[in-house]
Amino acid sequence: MKKLTDKLTDIMGAAFEKAGYDAALGAVRVSDRPDLCQYQCNGAMAAAKKYHKAPFMIADEVAAALDADAAEAVEVSVVKPGFLNLNLKPAFLLSCVQAVAEDENLSIPKVENPKKIVIDYGGPNVAKPLHVGHLRAAVIGESVKRLCRTVGNEVLGDVHLGDWGLQMGLIITEMKHRNPELPYFTDSTEYPEEAPFTISELEEIYPAASAKSKEDEEYKKEALEATHQLQLGNPGYRALWNQILSVSIADLKRNYERLNVSFDLWKSESDAQPYIPAMVEDLKNRGIAFYDQGALVVDVTEPDDKKEIPPCIILKSDGASLYSTTDIATIVERKKLFNPDEIIYVVDKRQGMHFTQVFRTVRKAGIVSDETGLTHIGFGTMNGKDGKPFKTRDGGVMRLSSLLDEIETEMKAKIRDNDNVRDEDTESTAEKVALAAVKYGDLSNQASKDYVFDVEKFTSFEGNTGPYILYTIVRIRSILEKAAEGDLAENLSAALLQPETDAESALMLDLAVFGSSIYEAYEELAPHRICSYIYQLSNDFNRFYHGTRILGEEDAEKRRSYLALLSVTLKVLEKSIDILGFDAPAHM
Repeated sequence: MKKLTDKLTDIMGAAFEKAGYDAALGAVRVSDRPDLCQYQCNGAMAAAKKYHKAPFMIADEVAAALDADAAEAVEVSVVKPGFLNLNLKPAFLLSCVQAVAEDENLSIPKVENPKKIVIDYGGPNVAKPLHVGHLRAAVIGESVKRLCRTVGNEVLGDVHLGDWGLQMGLIITEMKHRNPELPYFTDSTEYPEEAPFTISELEEIYPAASAKSKEDEEYKKEALEATHQLQLGNPGYRALWNQILSVSIADLKRNYERLNVSFDLWKSESDAQPYIPAMVEDLKNRGIAFYDQGALVVDVTEPDDKKEIPPCIILKSDGASLYSTTDIATIVERKKLFNPDEIIYVVDKRQGMHFTQVFRTVRKAGIVSDETGLTHIGFGTMNGKDGKPFKTRDGGVMRLSSLLDEIETEMKAKIRDNDNVRDEDTESTAEKVALAAVKYGDLSNQASKDYVFDVEKFTSFEGNTGPYILYTIVRIRSILEKAAEGDLAENLSAALLQPETDAESALMLDLAVFGSSIYEAYEELAPHRICSYIYQLSNDFNRFYHGTRILGEEDAEKRRSYLALLSVTLKVLEKSIDILGFDAPAHM
């Protein structure tokens, strides 16, 4: 289904061509001055140089060349020095909203050539609790995954666990010191099915081991050797490692479920290890990788680089692999298992150089073709009111579960004052509103920018917040429930009438551009665009609501049209928040 701007571009392109000019000059976009017009076409300005004619004269000719069908759709006015201002006529605006109401996908266009996409987001380390630093990857990645699916792509979300390297050796070593009698550290070949630790105990073991390794050189050597033995396949260590993974993943799934985040793949760094030896040999044999001061590197510089791009290190001088090695091997694995058309990484923007090196290496090595998309969505940090990374009150790193608890407590206090919510529903309502507050608070910011996490602001029922959006949805549901129009859903488009007021026109225009707004958010992989859209839609709905007698309208035909308009608005808002990764409670 075509975007509204494309439809308008077709109309203006035909008028330019009929007037004797290039049809490509008819490109239409949303107006920079919504107080003057809804859309604008600046083609006459560009045509002036090409055709050596005053832009105002060209614009006049184009406006006069609109055919009868186009003239019924849009009102075009010429403004000096040659701008073409466009406003949709009520009948055409109505037809656009009717198209949204009648379409199962609410007029969201589908991609012409669907892609298979792997999205790498989450990235937690096993044996460690999720903290606030994990929030952005999970929230942005989940929304991008849903957005890519909405327009028709096949998408696989991969958590990409950190389960390899020294951290595992440290945990094994500390457990061996504490419980040397466990079968994992003896000659036994039988290991218990139950893990010898809980997630809480596991989360205490790693920091204790890490602290010891920084003070005790022998302890660190022992941990390095344990890491080496694990990687060589020591049976006891492998059995223990599998239990660490099992306990950690179960806990991670509980935490991610609380965020309404899910993954199709629970792959990890260890899954890529078998691909490393052959990948390294291939890079060496083809002369792509070479030794420099003992390290195996790939030169990834390009002629038009504006800044220095260091070589991508494949192996350190001691032969050890790095994150870059694992990430390249993971791409080899993904290519073999899934053959994706695009891989998207949702990772801290400070890893930008790392991904530049990795992407250039895999392209240089021919691991992926030039047609395979490799995208890094680099996000900024979530900061406290002091402008520094978000911390607990005593300065420590806050667990993600603690942050959610804090927001839910805040929401419960506000909801208890609301007579619309039954006592038994308070907890579930608070959970949904709290999640909306957290997710919308994050997603409403452009991903690459740092932002301040302000609990008081994000939990407010007023302003550009998740609770405000949910309150708007609940308000619409309440009106429709009171109306109890049993056959409304089956006759939405038939019930709609042309807008009569500015508020009604503004609301209908918002609905008409829903598909375009979602598709543009997809093209930019930018969930914040959806937040901007639904904030405007909510504002325009509430302006319409406060200025219109809906249930009290005596004209039955008008009342039915208003209710049909509310029903489309509700569907659009519900679809939008589903893409953002949260939903609305029954009452607020």
